[in-house]
Amino acid sequence: MLLKAENLQKQFGNTIVLKDISLEVNEGEVVAIIGPSGSGKSTLLRCLTQLEKVDKGRINVCGKQMVETIQNKAVYADYKTLHDIILDVGLVFQNFNLFPHYSVLKNIVDAQMNVLGIAKDKAKSKAMELLTKMNLKDRAGAYPCELSGGQQQRIAIARALALNPRILFFDEPTSALDPELTGEILKVIRSLAEEKMTMVIVTHEMSFAKDVADRVIFMDAGVIVEEGTPDAVFSNTINQRTKDFLQRFSQE
Repeated sequence: MLLKAENLQKQFGNTIVLKDISLEVNEGEVVAIIGPSGSGKSTLLRCLTQLEKVDKGRINVCGKQMVETIQNKAVYADYKTLHDIILDVGLVFQNFNLFPHYSVLKNIVDAQMNVLGIAKDKAKSKAMELLTKMNLKDRAGAYPCELSGGQQQRIAIARALALNPRILFFDEPTSALDPELTGEILKVIRSLAEEKMTMVIVTHEMSFAKDVADRVIFMDAGVIVEEGTPDAVFSNTINQRTKDFLQRFSQE
C-alpha cells in the first residue's frame, strides 16, 4: 500500500470541505475520484500532496507518516520527512503550471537538477527520453506559449514523471482542454496505467474513469458516498445519490 489516509477533516472558515475521509491506494493501482463541483475532490488531492494542511486525520505515504492527530489536533512530521514524501509524489495540475520563460527542455531539466540534484547531462537525457515518449521530441526548444494546451499538459506530465514519483496525482487534467486535445492526454494517462503507474485522478471524464480506473470513488459534500470497481459504481450502483449524479452527468 502506497497511500493510506484516515479520518481526514478540512474546513475553510465555517465551511467544512472534507468530513471524515478515509482511502487507500495500492501500488500499481489507478483510482479515479469523481463527483460534482464543490464536493471536495481537489481539496482532498491538495491535502494528500501537502498543498493544504488537514485539520484532523492521518496520512501515510510510501511508509512515511505525513500527519497524525494528537490530542485532537493535526501534527505534521518534521521537515526532512515531509520533503522525502514530496519526492515520492507528483502532481499534474489542470492549468499546466509550466514556467513560461523556460523552454520545454529547460522546464523538465531544471526540475530534476533543482529537486533531485541530478547532473545537467543526465537530466537532459532523461528529459529527451520523456519528450520522445510524449511524442514531443521536436518541441524541446519551444516555449509554452508556442504549444497547444494538449502539448503543454503532456510537457507537465513529462516534468512530473522526470522526478520519478511513486504516486502520480492528476487534478482534472483535461478540464482546460477542448475535446480534441482531451484525447491526447487521456491516451498518455492510459499508457501510464498500462505500465502500472500508481495514479489518483480527479476527473469529470466518466467514460475514461470507467475504462482506465481499477477503482472509482464518488464524492459529494465532503464525504465518500461510494467506492468500488468501475462496473460496480457505473453500472450496478444501488446508491441513489450516485445514480442521480451519473444520470445528470450523462444528460449534460
